[in-house]
Amino acid sequence: MNRFVAFLRGINVGKHVVVKEQLTEIFMALGFQNVSTFRQSGNVIFEANDSVSDEIKTKIENKLYEALGYRVVVFVRTLPQLKSIIALNPFKGQIAEGASYLVTFLPSMPRTLRLQLPITIPNSHARILVKAGSEVYSITHGGGEGALPNAFLELRLKMKTTTRNMNTIKGIVEKYLSTA
Repeated sequence: MNRFVAFLRGINVGKHVVVKEQLTEIFMALGFQNVSTFRQSGNVIFEANDSVSDEIKTKIENKLYEALGYRVVVFVRTLPQLKSIIALNPFKGQIAEGASYLVTFLPSMPRTLRLQLPITIPNSHARILVKAGSEVYSITHGGGEGALPNAFLELRLKMKTTTRNMNTIKGIVEKYLSTA
């Protein structure tokens, strides 16, 4: 069995509300085991016999559409991949009071990012710092800036993304890697 984390983009936005129990049932109906959510229902941890993240992603997206009636974009990562994100330490030297350190997941890394990094998002103090693998790292400073990197990257890259606080990534690794 392999342990995965599915990051669901916009699962509980607007009129769409999915409780953790319903989400757990959907994942279990796919044959996944030891399904749980972390902090919010958009972070689902599960075990699967499959080893190919893209195949798992497609299965989850199709099942969510079938069960919920709307499309949910899914980003699947393994726990070792999340551990590598933490080990990368992309925010070294970026200590600022009240700052949020964010990881934006991309479905894949575009051949060219079409952005000179680091870059400050226009009309804000939010900064996109670096890219590595299929993730982009940014820092925001409160005042509603938390969603800026996601929206900015989606617009510039012409692809769906989802963003999580680095504390969420650390929390998942601490809780679930030790029990793998």
